[in-house]
Amino acid sequence: MPIIMRLDKIMADRKMLLKDLADEIGISHVNLSRIKTGKGKAIRFTTLNSLCRALNCQPGDLMEFVPDGNVSEGGPTPT
Repeated sequence: MPIIMRLDKIMADRKMLLKDLADEIGISHVNLSRIKTGKGKAIRFTTLNSLCRALNCQPGDLMEFVPDGNVSEGGPTPT
């Protein structure tokens, strides 16, 4: 998928646990985990808004577009 989620990095920078963030924004731990790992197929704008508010960041801090063919399992392929 050409959209890479960077939620794990933002959470680590802010020393925030998955459970605490899920409780703060009002979604299940399972759904937040899917977003964090990039295994979700979609994200609601209300959820994105809540994440940005809770983490004091912009949507672009949470997601990165990587053109097709430049994605490996661990992230973008180095150039």
